Amino acid sequence: MSSSGVVVLDNGGGLCKAGFGGERDPAAVVPNCLGRSSSSIRKWLVADQLLAPDADVTSVSLRRPFDRGYLVNPELEREVWERLLRSLLRVDPSRSSLLLVEPLFSPPAVQRATDELVFEDLGFRALCVADSPALVHLYEASRRPPGGAQCSLVVDCGFSFTHAAPVVDNFTLNYGVRRLDLGGKALTNYLKELVSYRSVNLMDETLIIDDAKEKLCLVSLDVPRDLRLARRSGKDNPFRCTYVLPDGITHTKGYVKDLEEAHKYLFLPDGSSTAQCGLKEVIEFQDDTEKPEDRRRIDLTKNEFNLTNERFLVPEMLFCPADLGMNQAGLAECIVRAISSCHPHLHPVLFESIILTGGSTLFPRFAERLERELRPLVPDNYQVKITTQEDPILGVWRGGSLLASSPDFESMCITKSEYEEIGSIRCRRRFFR
Repeated sequence: MSSSGVVVLDNGGGLCKAGFGGERDPAAVVPNCLGRSSSSIRKWLVADQLLAPDADVTSVSLRRPFDRGYLVNPELEREVWERLLRSLLRVDPSRSSLLLVEPLFSPPAVQRATDELVFEDLGFRALCVADSPALVHLYEASRRPPGGAQCSLVVDCGFSFTHAAPVVDNFTLNYGVRRLDLGGKALTNYLKELVSYRSVNLMDETLIIDDAKEKLCLVSLDVPRDLRLARRSGKDNPFRCTYVLPDGITHTKGYVKDLEEAHKYLFLPDGSSTAQCGLKEVIEFQDDTEKPEDRRRIDLTKNEFNLTNERFLVPEMLFCPADLGMNQAGLAECIVRAISSCHPHLHPVLFESIILTGGSTLFPRFAERLERELRPLVPDNYQVKITTQEDPILGVWRGGSLLASSPDFESMCITKSEYEEIGSIRCRRRFFR
């Protein structure tokens, strides 16, 4: 076992990224959950075991430590962390410090439960808590030329929610943070509903639909045009593609049937910034064109399903949540509100330094669509510059790795003896953000 050093843990609602400070990439990126398939009723698979080549992902029941972005089941989290630390990282917590990435605005009860898990259950010798936007800014600032702007607007599209957070000198301005209650989990659930309603019932197939979403969904730059194209039949439809379900015999994982067919949309022109078509119109359009007799012809025993306009309809949630009945602004307006809450002198600099991170920003053409939505909302004399991280899933962890290897890191930590002496609440003041 590794006996010393700093363990960096980006504890996301969907994925845990864990490794050692000073390294470029984490040693492990695993699901932050436990799963049990219908074929193995007694055995729960933990973290990386769900990714094993022979793991049966069909009808897997998932148990997650996180709910709506916050840790609600420390006992479940301990199982995931113990698997990470002892089997994957092979580290002795009693001789290691922990840099933990914690969601913004965690309630005090969650913070106390986290501290108990770190110090009492696992026995780490020291703890430092950081937030995602500050670490993303730190990592991106390290890649810029010296003397560059020391502030940025970090847009983190995570598993449970999306945050637009202003960061100045590696300090997240909490009063400026704006939250959108949509993330990767909501997008996966929406795709499950669409596929189950139109094709085959996959409401219990979270991992399979998640894989299909990541491989096939994209952001539309011109929704009305793409809706017209998606009505075409056969090879004339650039969005039509097929996802093959696992059969448990020849293949245990789902896959895209024809990648060339799935990538046809790449050859479409960029579209135009014409009037946008809301999701209500999209849904009404699709329901009207689907005939009852077609729905009755669906074979529920088939081992594949087709996607057409679902591919761009699902990410559209992030840009038009109000059309789904959610009383929230879209992502572009969320960003504008976050920047507007800061000092006016910061406005032009923040608009020129928007950083995208999180798995949902990996949808093709995400940044282009966001810039088109933002430009009409921003004063003409301001520039809009959007940067997508080199790897949006690992960007937060890499910032944590930089921080953990800095000379000032030990002074930022609380030790186990301090925790035992003065308690969680007083120790947490050192992490005041």
